[in-house]
Amino acid sequence: MTISIWRFSHFILALISFFFIVLASVTGMILALEPISNQLQPYGINSKTPVATTIKHLADCYDEILTIETDENDFVVASVITNEGENDTFYINPKTGEKLGDLIEKAPVFSFATNLHRSLFLKSTGRFIVGLVSFFLILMAISGMILIAKRQGGIRRYFSKVINENFEQYYHVVLGRWLLIPILIVALTGVYLSLEKFSLLPETNISHEYPEVLTSEIDKIPTSDFQVFQALKIADVKSLEFPFSEDIEDYFFIKLKDKELLVNQYSGAIVSEQEYPLTQLLSQWSLFLHTGQGTIVWSIVLFLVCLVLLFFIYSGFAMTLKRRKNIDISKNRFTKDSSEIIILVGSESGNTFSFANLFYEALIAQGKTVFITEMNKYSTFKQAKQMLVFTSTYGEGDAPINANKFESLVEHSTQNHTIDYAVLGFGSLLYPEYCKYAEDVDHLLKSHQGFKQSLELFKINNQSFEAFQTWANQWSIVNGLPLQIKQPVVNLNSKNTRQFKVVNRTDLNVDQTFMLQLKPTKKVKFESGDLLAFRLNVNEAARQYSVAKIGDDILLSIKKHEKGLCSSYLSTLNVNDIISATVEYNQEFHFAKSSKAVVMIANGTGIAPFLGMIDNNLAQKEIHLFLGLRTKASLELYSSVIDETFNKNKLKDCHVAFSQENTEKVYVQDIILQQADFIANHLKNKGLIMICGSIVMQNQVLEQLHDITNMKLQLPLSDFEANQQIKTDCY
Repeated sequence: MTISIWRFSHFILALISFFFIVLASVTGMILALEPISNQLQPYGINSKTPVATTIKHLADCYDEILTIETDENDFVVASVITNEGENDTFYINPKTGEKLGDLIEKAPVFSFATNLHRSLFLKSTGRFIVGLVSFFLILMAISGMILIAKRQGGIRRYFSKVINENFEQYYHVVLGRWLLIPILIVALTGVYLSLEKFSLLPETNISHEYPEVLTSEIDKIPTSDFQVFQALKIADVKSLEFPFSEDIEDYFFIKLKDKELLVNQYSGAIVSEQEYPLTQLLSQWSLFLHTGQGTIVWSIVLFLVCLVLLFFIYSGFAMTLKRRKNIDISKNRFTKDSSEIIILVGSESGNTFSFANLFYEALIAQGKTVFITEMNKYSTFKQAKQMLVFTSTYGEGDAPINANKFESLVEHSTQNHTIDYAVLGFGSLLYPEYCKYAEDVDHLLKSHQGFKQSLELFKINNQSFEAFQTWANQWSIVNGLPLQIKQPVVNLNSKNTRQFKVVNRTDLNVDQTFMLQLKPTKKVKFESGDLLAFRLNVNEAARQYSVAKIGDDILLSIKKHEKGLCSSYLSTLNVNDIISATVEYNQEFHFAKSSKAVVMIANGTGIAPFLGMIDNNLAQKEIHLFLGLRTKASLELYSSVIDETFNKNKLKDCHVAFSQENTEKVYVQDIILQQADFIANHLKNKGLIMICGSIVMQNQVLEQLHDITNMKLQLPLSDFEANQQIKTDCY
């Protein structure tokens, strides 16, 4: 329930203060430009000049000096009486006393934005609203930080890699992490300044104790010879007021950044020194940090904070709408007590519902009676034969918000018969508690006498549709029910769609696999590990193949499937045929140039991108290839390319497992286990592991790697995944 409270609080605060945050952000962006424009004026001088020097030069040029001060832009301002007897105030060069220019007048746009930003033109009422919204912003920042920490799997993983589910979600989290401190500073200083305006802070007035008037005469020394003025730098002085008369009771009144001084105008002695209380120092810092006056860098930061706040408003509401859209459950055509198959869904963001709905519709198409609902609505099901649980994991192994009552409901509800069940877990390998809640649910149901497991727990990384299809096929085989699950159609980027000429196509080998070499007819940018998407029918989902870049050509390794429209079509192409396809950049699976050693693990056609990466290993980095195939005949398709890379020292070694060559089946994960010490040292020394091939192989390899890191390094595999030492592209 804790998770829902934080998320609900975060959303409600944003909803309440939406209008005012937008207004404050827009005006804040305008006001952040003011100090930047001021700092670009030619009045900025290195103000380490002693105050005595400035006084001496001003005294030589003008009849009388009234005040010297440094303004919010750190420009030095002098107020004087000229030799002609006129008052004048202007910027000066503190080294020479030379007039640099007249004071900058506040532009009307900045005056308007200031009044709107401070009080909404509502005077005290507006100031109160602004202060309250600033306080809400503090609460939103704190609740947002807690939500990010929970999402990332704990505060220690606060800055670990973020899964890019969509544009809004990704940048809401990333920008929120990096700009949390500036946002808190803006909000806290806004609240402090509001409290100050309403006199809700302790009094900050200080009083000086004026000494008794001396009866004896004091010799007057030149002002520029005062020790205090020679020691003080003009940059340290906020303001310096000269005595109004020559009466000994009139003093130089100096405001520094941390205290005030009274200086005798004859002797130069400091007669009173009072330090500012903490509240006044905080007021000065709050004004500086909230306005950015005097610094271009912090003003730019404030501008970015305002811009990001606007983005947070957009992305936050966009995520909420998407979440609400995603949790739309297919409309049930049967009741829970008349259905033979029950689908229960646990989801924090709503993405899991999309997979559950696809499976629901496929079952309905087969004439099955199905009921779909949230896990928190679990109850008794009178005619259910099977129960399928689709669930994600939130944060540190927690239940999603709509599944946090499931365990209690199961324990306190009794079915009138035994129900077969299967659990499908959704998560990300970047998190240490990958599919942990799905594991808990599977363990709960396995130990419950009212349920019988029909399929082993299956985990899906990063909402891979291909992995989901693999599980659906397994379920179909066990239940003898062929399901047609339609993959959602995703728009391809037409900008990267090109025509390609067939350069070569090999014959089908014993595994019904072939190599296809394509040359783009026009220049297109791509790397090994990117994807080439083919769509034979506009109403069908595109079929993606991981590419190898050999020279300027694309090399694909393709398995022809009996009912695969795309693979069957590609297997019939002839040399010089022209086909259209779209290059999709897969930045997460590119060869890491910073890595000195790489372990590449593949099975079947997953070897394709590795062939290109190895071929392009001109720096002769250490590459170790672990390959799983069916038979030695299967290797013949790739042996010429692998042999050539060996001869050119682009590949250090190659380990191959054959699963159907001997009576004892050996898989690629088995040879990984045989090389456990090498793998552990490889990861310990910051080496990279790349995995490409089937989802089933990926899951088995990852389990093996997890066991190796726990046993050999006493660290979970997620530590290396968070360090971006594990890259996967499986299907």
